[in-house]
Amino acid sequence: MAARPETARKILIYWMDGVVALIAVITVAFTVGRSMAGAISPLHAAVAVTCQLGLCALFPVLLREAFDHRPRPTWKLALAGAFALTATLLRPTALDNTSPWIEVGTLWLAAAALYLSPRAIACLSVAVAGLLTVHGTLVHGQSWPGVLISLVINFAFMVPAMLLWRWLWWIIRDASNAREARARLAVAEERLRFARDLHDLLGHSLAVITLKSELAAKLATKDAGRALTEMAQVRALAGDSLAEVQQAVHGYQHLDLDQEVAGVRAALEASGTRCDVHVQADGLGPAARALLAWVVREGGTNVLKHSRATHCAITIDGGLLEMRNDGVARGAAPPPGSGLRGLAERLVAAGGTLSAAPTATGEFLLRATVPVVGERPAREAVPA
Repeated sequence: MAARPETARKILIYWMDGVVALIAVITVAFTVGRSMAGAISPLHAAVAVTCQLGLCALFPVLLREAFDHRPRPTWKLALAGAFALTATLLRPTALDNTSPWIEVGTLWLAAAALYLSPRAIACLSVAVAGLLTVHGTLVHGQSWPGVLISLVINFAFMVPAMLLWRWLWWIIRDASNAREARARLAVAEERLRFARDLHDLLGHSLAVITLKSELAAKLATKDAGRALTEMAQVRALAGDSLAEVQQAVHGYQHLDLDQEVAGVRAALEASGTRCDVHVQADGLGPAARALLAWVVREGGTNVLKHSRATHCAITIDGGLLEMRNDGVARGAAPPPGSGLRGLAERLVAAGGTLSAAPTATGEFLLRATVPVVGERPAREAVPA
């Protein structure tokens, strides 16, 4: 099931916040433990903990500023770098020559990768790795190959992972924007089609009506009989044009049940709602199928606009249609909108019924019935 864009963004960012919080807990606990063991003074520990917490507090801010795009480096990034450098220089020595301080430098480098170009971050990685290796070797007596290998492994994992994390969000965001753009394009194309049809139908007729009206006006004082003939033709042209427009509008408003079911299912699944469909409507006439198509369209629109449904079931059995979704809280009873009221009036006028209300199980049920005339006994099921 596709995730909603903002939900996916929150998951990605909060996951990284959790990683940073874990690093903060580990480094602070290590520093406090070494202070309590007498390896460093309380002042040394306080300054180190302040820098550690300062870096971890700035990281979520840097992440959010650079998650939607690649901004220029800011003073916040420089301040976070100063915190990371100070915390590394003040790190206490571990008895086993290992410590979590490699993660401190890696964390800042991962944040910097969101702001800098790939070439710049590669050069910065080499510089940071060299600095930390020299510091670990000279100050703490660590073996430089071990320190360098640990740094390379951490940098090679964390920096690409951070960039991949942001790239994943960009893919989700762009996919969502593309779906919205396709929907807008489809609406625009349909408007252009209808405008083109109206132009083709009315353009020539109105031009002829205008010319004949002008001619009749000129002939009114010279040849009343001919003027009357011209006006009769104008009236006939106007009547024909009206009939053509009515036919075009009727065709524009006509809905196909199968197409509406397929379109609503695609729209719901694209928005992250799993949709199950079961249709048995072979015995329905064109009028009944058109009515059910309107119900499917309005019901799908309500799910998209007014719910947070994760599952929707569309069932059509002859003249009975039911749409269930789990996007309404138990006991909630939102007032019906104008779309449902107009749809109910349309169905009642045709001899059908429409109801829409939450169920006792926390679902929202849209139920419609349409009159069935001449239904055939054989039905074909369309599986979901």
